[in-house]
Amino acid sequence: MSALLIDIGNTRVKWARDAAGSLGRSRAARHAGWSTRNFEALIGAGTRLERIWVASVAGEQVNAALVRAAQRRGAPTPQFVATRRKACGVTVAYLEPWRLGIDRFLGMIGARAHFERLPLCVVGVGTAMTVDLLGADGRHRGGAIIPAPPLMISSLLDGTRGIRRRAQGGAKGSTVALFARSTRSALEQGARYAAAAAVDRAVEEARAVVGRAPLVVLTGGGATDLRPLIRSASLEVADLVLWGLAVWAREG
Repeated sequence: MSALLIDIGNTRVKWARDAAGSLGRSRAARHAGWSTRNFEALIGAGTRLERIWVASVAGEQVNAALVRAAQRRGAPTPQFVATRRKACGVTVAYLEPWRLGIDRFLGMIGARAHFERLPLCVVGVGTAMTVDLLGADGRHRGGAIIPAPPLMISSLLDGTRGIRRRAQGGAKGSTVALFARSTRSALEQGARYAAAAAVDRAVEEARAVVGRAPLVVLTGGGATDLRPLIRSASLEVADLVLWGLAVWAREG
């Protein structure tokens, strides 16, 4: 099967080909202002596709542009996946499974495919930072959503005139661990350390739930910057949602 896998997040779109059970190199772009033509270019006119699988949290306007692009290219109609109570070895803990974002669900599926016999704390660092606990048995134990560091910073800049004024221009200065010597650096360090501390606290809380410390599996655009500050055992897996989508596509 030759499939195109597309992950449309709040600000970025990622895509990759999956052929004969092998996930190809992924590409990414910001999709703000994208039209049908942009998605036509994404689909391309190369290898014939049998399926287009999509995970999207971007809304109807963006999704509709993708569908039109597929029609114009003569490609298969995109199939938008949705969270289920159970799929691909993962069972959702939410009382109403549809309320769990599809990106989080597929992230857990992708993480379980990589580390099947371990309890996992799956952390997606994008516009928001999501933290989901997955038992070694594939049972989701719940999760948390907090602002990712850039959103923490922007909320302070938007909501506090004094901080915004002091953060503009001037010397940035060096930092020693958490402690910064300028307002701009203090914002950046404070947000990064707060996010890392939340992950470590999640691991501590998880130990009581699953009986041992879970492995932290990080993904998303902000994962690389955050990982050095996390004290718990962690790994970064790029394109975790695409990996989960590939597992879904192969089993579907």
